[in-house]
Amino acid sequence: MNTLLWGALPYIAAALLVAGLIWRYRYDKFGWTTRSSQVYESKLLNIASPMFHYGILFVLVGHLMGLFVPESWTDKVGMSEHTYHQLSLFGGTAAGALTVLGILMLLWRRRTNTPVFKATTVNDKLMYLVLLAAIVMGMWAKLTNSGLDEGYDYRQTIGPWARSIFELQPKVDLMVGVPLTFQIHAVIGLLLFALLPFTRLVHMFSAPVQYLFRPYVVYRSRDSKQLGARPERRGWERSEP
Repeated sequence: MNTLLWGALPYIAAALLVAGLIWRYRYDKFGWTTRSSQVYESKLLNIASPMFHYGILFVLVGHLMGLFVPESWTDKVGMSEHTYHQLSLFGGTAAGALTVLGILMLLWRRRTNTPVFKATTVNDKLMYLVLLAAIVMGMWAKLTNSGLDEGYDYRQTIGPWARSIFELQPKVDLMVGVPLTFQIHAVIGLLLFALLPFTRLVHMFSAPVQYLFRPYVVYRSRDSKQLGARPERRGWERSEP
């Protein structure tokens, strides 16, 4: 069972993620979208959506730092284990709470707004369930295995295991003694990755990164005295300095 969960499941989830993205891009390009329901209701969405997106972004950054930044690196920059624990405990809990609150508000909106509820698919319901379970279980695992001064040091077990997955040499034994709550959180997280290409969460791979590199847009105002008297010209005009 340990080999299946910590040696095989990560690669199964990764294979489903990559295959799902390729399939979705080739055969469902027009469905590669958030399927926004803002046209039906925007007041609550304008509050809940930023809460969810900022919260999940902070959660993701925290996971990347916890799993892929070795303890030796933080030691080199002068961050003590106590400081790291405090940052992980309070920062992670705040980010998780913000995400959960955003999800609950989005769920309330979907359930109480008839047009939005009718536009909700089975995939949406499954996605919300798994995503909420992953966040809540992660918070529960952290809070039940931590005190104010110290807690379970997952950088000695879960972190090296996660990095070993990318090295194609999974260290299964590292996960054997991990608290059950962290193990459940890890399994739900892997299931979420496997489901991601088949839900609206796929839009996270379509972030408009090109906006950072596109030429800036120049806005020029017209002289009000010349409005109406300017002759029409066909084609492009040379811009004046």
